Amino acid sequence: MASSEDYLEYVLDLLQDAPEITYKKMMGEYLLYSDGVLFGGIYDDRFLLKDVPAARGAFPQEQIPYEGAKAMLLVDSEDPALIVETIEAMISQLPKPKKTKR
Repeated sequence: MASSEDYLEYVLDLLQDAPEITYKKMMGEYLLYSDGVLFGGIYDDRFLLKDVPAARGAFPQEQIPYEGAKAMLLVDSEDPALIVETIEAMISQLPKPKKTKR
Protein backbone atom coordinates (compact mmCIF):
# COMPACT_ATOMS: atom_id res chain seq x y z
CA MET A 1 0.00 0.00 0.00
CA ALA A 2 1.42 3.38 -0.96
CA SER A 3 1.34 6.40 1.33
CA SER A 4 -1.12 9.18 0.60
CA GLU A 5 -0.23 12.77 -0.23
CA ASP A 6 -2.67 13.84 2.51
CA TYR A 7 -0.58 12.00 5.11
CA LEU A 8 2.60 13.54 3.67
CA GLU A 9 1.06 17.01 4.08
CA TYR A 10 0.07 16.16 7.67
CA VAL A 11 3.67 15.12 8.51
CA LEU A 12 5.12 18.18 6.75
CA ASP A 13 2.83 20.37 8.88
CA LEU A 14 4.22 18.71 12.01
CA LEU A 15 7.74 19.42 10.74
CA GLN A 16 7.25 23.04 9.72
CA ASP A 17 9.69 24.27 12.41
CA ALA A 18 12.40 21.70 11.61
CA PRO A 19 15.50 22.79 9.67
CA GLU A 20 15.10 22.62 5.87
CA ILE A 21 12.77 19.64 5.43
CA THR A 22 12.67 18.06 1.99
CA TYR A 23 11.25 14.79 0.74
CA LYS A 24 11.71 12.41 -2.15
CA LYS A 25 8.96 10.13 -3.44
CA MET A 26 10.20 6.60 -3.97
CA MET A 27 8.05 3.64 -4.99
CA GLY A 28 4.88 5.11 -3.47
CA GLU A 29 6.54 6.08 -0.20
CA TYR A 30 8.39 9.22 0.93
CA LEU A 31 11.95 9.64 2.21
CA LEU A 32 12.38 12.60 4.58
CA TYR A 33 15.49 14.78 4.86
CA SER A 34 16.56 17.63 7.14
CA ASP A 35 19.44 19.77 5.85
CA GLY A 36 20.09 17.03 3.30
CA VAL A 37 20.38 14.26 5.91
CA LEU A 38 18.00 11.30 5.60
CA PHE A 39 16.28 10.92 8.98
CA GLY A 40 13.16 8.90 8.26
CA GLY A 41 10.24 8.39 5.97
CA ILE A 42 6.58 7.74 5.44
CA TYR A 43 5.72 4.10 4.79
CA ASP A 44 2.12 2.88 4.45
CA ASP A 45 0.94 6.13 6.06
CA ARG A 46 3.24 5.62 9.07
CA PHE A 47 5.78 8.27 10.04
CA LEU A 48 9.00 6.39 10.89
CA LEU A 49 12.42 7.59 12.05
CA LYS A 50 15.80 5.93 11.68
CA ASP A 51 16.78 3.96 14.77
CA VAL A 52 19.44 6.09 16.48
CA PRO A 53 19.81 6.78 20.22
CA ALA A 54 18.34 10.30 20.00
CA ALA A 55 15.13 8.95 18.43
CA ARG A 56 14.87 5.79 20.54
CA GLY A 57 14.53 7.84 23.73
CA ALA A 58 11.46 9.65 22.43
CA PHE A 59 9.91 6.96 20.22
CA PRO A 60 10.82 3.42 21.36
CA GLN A 61 8.22 1.46 19.33
CA GLU A 62 9.84 -0.40 16.43
CA GLN A 63 8.12 -0.97 13.07
CA ILE A 64 9.33 -2.63 9.87
CA PRO A 65 8.76 -0.18 6.99
CA TYR A 66 8.67 -2.91 4.33
CA GLU A 67 9.67 -6.55 4.00
CA GLY A 68 13.41 -7.03 4.31
CA ALA A 69 14.10 -3.59 5.81
CA LYS A 70 15.72 -2.73 9.14
CA ALA A 71 13.36 -1.74 11.94
CA MET A 72 12.60 1.95 12.30
CA LEU A 73 10.89 3.89 15.09
CA LEU A 74 7.22 4.85 14.92
CA VAL A 75 6.40 8.50 15.64
CA ASP A 76 3.36 8.09 17.86
CA SER A 77 3.02 11.72 18.90
CA GLU A 78 1.34 14.76 17.41
CA ASP A 79 3.54 17.16 19.40
CA PRO A 80 5.51 19.16 16.80
CA ALA A 81 7.99 20.46 19.40
CA LEU A 82 8.92 16.93 20.54
CA ILE A 83 9.24 15.67 16.97
CA VAL A 84 11.38 18.61 15.80
CA GLU A 85 13.60 18.42 18.90
CA THR A 86 14.13 14.71 18.26
CA ILE A 87 15.02 15.24 14.59
CA GLU A 88 17.47 18.01 15.44
CA ALA A 89 19.17 15.70 17.96
CA MET A 90 19.26 12.85 15.41
CA ILE A 91 21.10 14.81 12.69
CA SER A 92 24.50 14.56 14.40
CA GLN A 93 24.04 10.78 14.79
CA LEU A 94 23.28 10.15 11.11
CA PRO A 95 25.65 9.96 8.14
CA LYS A 96 26.05 13.14 6.12
CA PRO A 97 25.11 13.00 2.42
CA LYS A 98 27.96 12.05 0.10
CA LYS A 99 29.18 14.62 -2.38
CA THR A 100 28.41 13.58 -5.93
CA LYS A 101 30.95 13.96 -8.71
CA ARG A 102 29.78 15.52 -11.95
